[in-house]
Amino acid sequence: MLHYIVQIMVYQLLFVLVYDVFLKKETFFNWNRAYLLITMLLSFLIPVIKIKSFQTAIAKQYAVALPEVFIGNKTPIVLGEVALGTSQTNSFSWSWSYLFVLGSGVMFFIFLSKLFKIINLYRKGAKQKVKKFTIVKLSDSNAAFSFFNAIFIGDLVEQQERETILRHELVHAKQKHSLDMVFFELLKIVFWFNPMVYICQDRISHIHEYIADKELAGYEGKKQYYLNLLSKIFDTKKITFINTFFKQSLIKKRIVMLQKSKSKQIKLVKYALLLPVIVSMLMYSSCSNENLNNQEHNKEASIMENIDALKESIAAKGEMTPEEEKAFKALVVLISDEGLNHDYYEEVSETIEIPFGVVENVPVYPGCESLESKNEMIKCMHENITKFVGDNFNTKVSKGLGLEGNQRIMVAFKIDTQGNIKEVKARAQHKALQEEAERVVNLLPKMIPGEQKGKKVTVPYMLPIMFALDE
Repeated sequence: MLHYIVQIMVYQLLFVLVYDVFLKKETFFNWNRAYLLITMLLSFLIPVIKIKSFQTAIAKQYAVALPEVFIGNKTPIVLGEVALGTSQTNSFSWSWSYLFVLGSGVMFFIFLSKLFKIINLYRKGAKQKVKKFTIVKLSDSNAAFSFFNAIFIGDLVEQQERETILRHELVHAKQKHSLDMVFFELLKIVFWFNPMVYICQDRISHIHEYIADKELAGYEGKKQYYLNLLSKIFDTKKITFINTFFKQSLIKKRIVMLQKSKSKQIKLVKYALLLPVIVSMLMYSSCSNENLNNQEHNKEASIMENIDALKESIAAKGEMTPEEEKAFKALVVLISDEGLNHDYYEEVSETIEIPFGVVENVPVYPGCESLESKNEMIKCMHENITKFVGDNFNTKVSKGLGLEGNQRIMVAFKIDTQGNIKEVKARAQHKALQEEAERVVNLLPKMIPGEQKGKKVTVPYMLPIMFALDE
């Protein structure tokens, strides 16, 4: 869910950036209105769309991250398989759920209070029916705004300005601008924490005024309309989903927009920029959906990098406190063969690398093959690999390198269809550590290769090593 929400916010940001950079200054007001509404809806739909052709076009290569090995001046710590700390995660999830519900409750209350204010003004005001619209006179007020088919206007508004204001608000009513504003208000109830919803609502409220101004300027002439626009600032109450005749912060922008020449039709081609943006989003969402499914069952290297601080603390002390153990368990993703989705698998050849979490028969360390379950063999293999590396890593290699503190080494390797260790590549702060890590991993014994649908397959791995240097 968090990933979905982040995608929504990022997509909305990208859509708004395209609007602000390329479309905002054009006079295609109705097009811009449609753009903001459609892209807002697309931002919610795109993250759940999964196009298989995009998935197959991008190579699927995932490396299982083995438990990290701590070596050096402290007693080596081998972190084997640990169960996910459900009590920790559940507590965290519930706390965020309460906050979400609280925020939504507050925004719903605010929405209702605004609605009741309008209803109250409608009930108290004198009404005049004009075709399908209702003009509501507000006593002791110089406010002017519209809400759906109701046009509210204060009795203190001067008669000479009244006709212009009514025509202006009539444009809002006819074009159903209130629907747009209520749509954003409802979004704010659910996504109260998302600043992009507020930004988009502000952008579309500007467009509403530009549309109404354009209609009135064509009717009265621009010069006369400028004078009416500048003649008085109306004291309208702050109700965000009404269309007000005058809003002080908008007046300058409205006049500037009125002065602009009509945009040339050729500039409509700018809206085509939306196509590559949407395609890019669909590609990411299609692939990220699958990535997430795999990440639920694979310990990715990125997970290990995200918890550096915790594990460096463990390495420094040589053991975990109960509190650290709970925190660590809450961060580790358990490799499992349960709940896997095999729909996207095709018949594979011996040379194709298969993501670890979906291999039917996983690679097995010599001596672990007699164990009954797949999870037991996985655990046995992890323990043996981490123990082998811890026992064989030459800690003296760091002498004279001028390195201090804990050194992280990331080693990538593959177990091929013959069970051999191949393509060993390490990354470290110093080349000597990198070479030593590669040497040790290359010494690993020949494994029993993994199998998928009766065929031996290559499986990629990632081994993180934390080397604690002598102080």
